[in-house]
Amino acid sequence: MDLQQLIQLKHKGLSNRKVAEALGLSRNTVNSYVRAFSQHELSYQQLEALSEAELAGLFPQADAKDQGRYEQLAGYFPTFAKELRKTGCTLQTLWRSYLADHPDGYRYTQFVHHFNAWKDTTKASGILRHQAGRKLFMDFAGKTLSYVDRDTGEIRRAQVFVALLPCSQYTYVQATASQKREDLVRAVTDGLDWLGGVPNALVADNMKAVVAKGHKYAPVINKTLKDLALHYGCVVDPTRPYHPQDKALVEGAVRLVYQRIFYPLANQTFFSLEELNKAIRELLGPYNDYRFHNRPTTRRQQFLEIEQPALDPLPPAPYQLRHYRRAKVQKISHIYLGTDKNYYSVPHRYVGRHVEVQLAADVVEIFYGGERIAHHRRSRTAGKYTTIGAHMPSTHQVYNDWNPKWFARRAAAVGPYTESYIRRLIGQYDYPEIGYKQAQGILALTKQYPPERVEAACHRAAQGHRAGYRIVANILKNNLDQTRDPELPLENHIPDHSNIRGGNHYK
Repeated sequence: MDLQQLIQLKHKGLSNRKVAEALGLSRNTVNSYVRAFSQHELSYQQLEALSEAELAGLFPQADAKDQGRYEQLAGYFPTFAKELRKTGCTLQTLWRSYLADHPDGYRYTQFVHHFNAWKDTTKASGILRHQAGRKLFMDFAGKTLSYVDRDTGEIRRAQVFVALLPCSQYTYVQATASQKREDLVRAVTDGLDWLGGVPNALVADNMKAVVAKGHKYAPVINKTLKDLALHYGCVVDPTRPYHPQDKALVEGAVRLVYQRIFYPLANQTFFSLEELNKAIRELLGPYNDYRFHNRPTTRRQQFLEIEQPALDPLPPAPYQLRHYRRAKVQKISHIYLGTDKNYYSVPHRYVGRHVEVQLAADVVEIFYGGERIAHHRRSRTAGKYTTIGAHMPSTHQVYNDWNPKWFARRAAAVGPYTESYIRRLIGQYDYPEIGYKQAQGILALTKQYPPERVEAACHRAAQGHRAGYRIVANILKNNLDQTRDPELPLENHIPDHSNIRGGNHYK
């Protein structure tokens, strides 16, 4: 994702230095990729069209060893800064001491470069001149609003998301159910839609919904937020931990939100989150039309004149939240999705491989090695098999020992009725692989019951109009295989009870 964002930013015309700052990379790293782009003679537009797997083949990933080496060095910087205040201490002396402990460390020129870059970023902050369209500051207010659940009468607390463009101080506010990732993503997408454009960077603090792993110098952004930023063509830039001054403007905006939105809503009652947000939107207009006390202008005027033209256009469709899962491709050429309790097909050559599953509201995408290998409409029906015929192996092909003949041979060892029933079970599906798991389940019943009982249960179940594992399992569970009652115990069969009135009562 970092490489794709690098290509996006270069396509927008940003310098290597600006790209390095936006992504938190070394300028030398960005320079090396730009040189590689020119060597491959591909335009940035062509590079943006490449898949993740194709990009990985063209450009090697950043050297993890070098990143670890930098983090190791960066841990010494505060100590070095203190030592340099002592008489006679020089960078050369500190470098020799560092190299003695780490013989494979940076050479002197790189050592000085990294230290000076760190020192420049830690200078005392002065008056910040924010560039139009560069950043969107985001935060959650410390206080909450509330609404009444119409069904239960329970008072529910609502978190309040605040976003601000620092150049114009144009502000967006939205109530959310929580500060979880799903609600944050919805608030960000709604906010960008309200602004009508996208800044170069989304700046948030180190909240769990944004940062997967905190770090003073190189925090790890969670995959969902990276995917969101990639969709909108921007980057996520978390602030330093315990440094609220990094986004002081939004901290100040939260105080104004308390005065101009929280207070007017204090004596009103709302019965849903939607009603609450509608009232907030009505107050946002006056909020952004307040005149600055020290300038003859408003946030809206500044936004329309300066900030809005500098924003990048929105993509054609809003971002859809994705969830990420890992799964193993089963012998039936499907993966099991525990979230919805159903199955999706994958090309059979990936049987036994671990894949990444990405879930959106309406779509399930399956990836292997960064390449998408399957795409399905999402189903919410538990137990359903969503299958693409091209994914299935030939039914005449012996594939991982699972095929109709293999199951028939195993069933014949139990008895002729079991063999006939399993042949029928597998044959009733367009893709026999879908019946394999149920057939395996019937054969596994011989571990709980004697084979002659499983044979009798299959004989009894054969009277039904459709074959299935649960029919056989219910017959054995209720000991119906040991009775002579010809009545078929279907899966949803209701046995007779003395307290249930018969048909004679309704004549």
